[in-house]
Amino acid sequence: MSESRTALPWMVIRQDANGNRYRVGCYATRAEAQSMAERLGGRRADGSGADGARGSAGERRYLIERLRIGSGDHV
Repeated sequence: MSESRTALPWMVIRQDANGNRYRVGCYATRAEAQSMAERLGGRRADGSGADGARGSAGERRYLIERLRIGSGDHV
């Protein structure tokens, strides 16, 4: 099990308005995780929304994090 986690160190995390966090998925590269976060959040790579409107960084709900081995993040 830990072998698969090592191969997928990049996580997409959804954070709601109350600060609750949910792991959405794990990916092999940061680029894959970023692409998924943009698709889920309706954002383009330039930071604009699907309709082209720009939003502030505080409005983002999907975060990219690297799994830290030995931190207790893995199960």
